Amino acid sequence: MQTWTLVSICVLLGVVTRWGVSLNSYSGAGKPPMFGDYEAQRHWQEVTSNLPLHEWYVNTTDNDLNYWGLDYPPLTAYHSWICAYIAKIINPEWVELHRSRGYESPAHKLFMRATVLVADLFIYIPAVVLYCLYLTDGSSKKKVSTMFCFLLYPGLTLIDYGHFQYNGVSLGFFLWGAVALGLGWDSLGSMAFCLALNYKQMELYHALPFFCYLLGKCIKLGLIGRGLFLLVRIAVTVLVTFALCWLPFLSDPDQALQVVRRIFPVARGLFEDKVANAWCSLNVLIKIRSILSSDSQLYLSLACTLLAVLPSSIRLLARPTFWQFKLALVNSSLAFFLFSYQVHEKSILLAALPACLLLSDLPLTVIWFLQASTFSMLPLFLKDGLLVPYIVTSLAFLFFSIYLLSALEHCSEEELRLGAYHKLLRYTQLTAAMAGLSIVSVVLVPPPHLPDLFPVLVSTTSFLHFLGTFIYFNIVQFSGSPSRRNQKKNN
Repeated sequence: MQTWTLVSICVLLGVVTRWGVSLNSYSGAGKPPMFGDYEAQRHWQEVTSNLPLHEWYVNTTDNDLNYWGLDYPPLTAYHSWICAYIAKIINPEWVELHRSRGYESPAHKLFMRATVLVADLFIYIPAVVLYCLYLTDGSSKKKVSTMFCFLLYPGLTLIDYGHFQYNGVSLGFFLWGAVALGLGWDSLGSMAFCLALNYKQMELYHALPFFCYLLGKCIKLGLIGRGLFLLVRIAVTVLVTFALCWLPFLSDPDQALQVVRRIFPVARGLFEDKVANAWCSLNVLIKIRSILSSDSQLYLSLACTLLAVLPSSIRLLARPTFWQFKLALVNSSLAFFLFSYQVHEKSILLAALPACLLLSDLPLTVIWFLQASTFSMLPLFLKDGLLVPYIVTSLAFLFFSIYLLSALEHCSEEELRLGAYHKLLRYTQLTAAMAGLSIVSVVLVPPPHLPDLFPVLVSTTSFLHFLGTFIYFNIVQFSGSPSRRNQKKNN
C-alpha cells in the first residue's frame, strides 16, 4: 500500500511538472505564415476531420502538402481524427477547413495541451510505472525513485508540452513493447512495437533490437520445436497489426505508396538545422552537401548507420537476454541518430528513452547523457521561448536523480570496471561546459558574420557527448556478463 501511495505521488508530480511546462509558449506562436509544430498538429486535425481518408496524404486544392502536410504513418492520422472529433464538439472553429489556419486562442491551447496529457496518462505513464516496478531491481524505494526520475526527464516534457508534439504516444507504445518482452509476453510486445512504428516511422531506430532479440530467442528455443512456434506466432502478430493499421489504404496500391512516399521524404536532404549528429558536425569542416550528390549522401549515411548498428545487433542475436536488449536499444538508436539520413534534433528522444531503461543500472552515465540530450535541443527551446522551463526542469532532474539514485556514491560494477570515479570528474567538466554554453547562448550576441555560432557550438559539443556515450555503451555491451544486480533472466 505504501509503495502505491508513493507511485501515485510521483505520477501526480510528473503530471504537475508537465502541466507547468504547458503554461508557457509553444512552437511558432504568433509567427505566420507557417507558425510551428503546434499549428502542424492542429492542421492535421483540420485535414482528417474535413477531408475523405483518400485525400489525407494527397496534394489537392483542399490539402496543400506544402503547408504542414501529413508525413507520419496512419496511426498519427487516426489520432488526429479522434482529437478533431472532440474539438468539433467543443468548438468547430478550431478545425474549420481553411478558415482555421493559424488559429490561436487560450481555450484552444488548453484543449491541445490536454490532448497530450491524456495520451500520456493512458499510454506513456502506465508503461513507465510498470517497467520501474516490475523490471528494475532493488528495494521498493529504489524502484519508485527510478520511476520519478524517469517521469522527470526534461527532454520529452519540454518537447511535448512546450514545443508541442505527441512523442509520448509512439514512445509509450515502444515502452509497452519493451515491458512486454521483459515480462515474457513476446506477441504483445511485438504488437505494441508495431503500433509505435505505425505512429512514427522514426521508431525504426529501435526495430533491429526488437527483431534480433525475438529472433535470437526463437533460435535459442530451437527452430524445429518451440522456437518455430514462437516465430510463427510473432510473425502473424506483426502482419495482422500492420494490416489493421493500414487497412483503409490497402484497397488502392497507389494510395498506400503515396503514404509511404510521404513518410520517407528523402528529398529533404542529409540533415536540417543544427542537429548534433555526425553529418552536421562534419559539415563545419567539410561541406558534404556541396561535394556529394543527394544519392551519394543517402548511400553514405545508410552504410555508416549499418556499420555502426550491426555489432550491437549481432551481439544481441547471439545473446538474447533482456540486459543485452536494453543496451542494444541505446546503441541502435544512437547509431541511427548519429549517422542516418534526415535527422531532426528532437530525434535524440529516441535514444534518451531507451537510456532511461538503464537508470537504475548505470545511473551516472545515464543521468549525464539525459542532461546532454536536453542540452542539445537548447536552440529549439530558445526559439520557442522555453528558457525558464529548460533551466528549472534540467536542474530539478539533475538534483533529484543524483540524490534519489545515489549516482555519485553507488555506481554499478560495470561503471567501476570502466573507471566510474575517473569519469565523474570528466562528467562534471562536461556538465559545466554545457551550462556555460547555455549561458553564453542567452547572454551574448554572435558576431554578424557568424550568426549561427552558438547553435553550431551546442550541436558540435552535444555530438561529441553522444559519440562518447555510443562508444561507452557498446563497450558495456561487449564487456562480458552483467553483475548479479543487473542480471535479467532469459525469458
